[in-house]
Amino acid sequence: MSKQIAAGILVLLVSCVLMRTYLWAGARRLYGVMAETTAYTSGTHSACFVTVPDEDVGKKIAKGLVENKLAACVNIIPKIISVYEWEGKIEEDGELLLMIKTRTSKVAALTEFVRKNHPYDVPEVISTKLDQGNPAYMKWLGETVPDN
Repeated sequence: MSKQIAAGILVLLVSCVLMRTYLWAGARRLYGVMAETTAYTSGTHSACFVTVPDEDVGKKIAKGLVENKLAACVNIIPKIISVYEWEGKIEEDGELLLMIKTRTSKVAALTEFVRKNHPYDVPEVISTKLDQGNPAYMKWLGETVPDN
């Protein structure tokens, strides 16, 4: 066999090995992304919204929810103004908003926790199911708030 043919075969073999390596790595990456995006079931998690009168109440409720595994994360959003009707009068109050991420199966227990720990007679607790999101975040949320 000539040196040129041997060198050509060697180049071809090395090219095949490299191509297989790159294709395999690409396939693994693609499979990982597909597995992450298909692992989430729409509606499994919810975002809940609760208004509070001040930062102290907001932190107390937020910490209690996270410590009791009723929420994975609570954002405390300052300086909102709420305009509402209460006992026949139009009211306007400065409040904070808690944006709470949890499992949908925990919304009832979360609501009960807020009712017991909130100073308002009728605290706002509303929720909406999450349809999509960052797969890694949704996975973390599910691991942080167990479904039991």
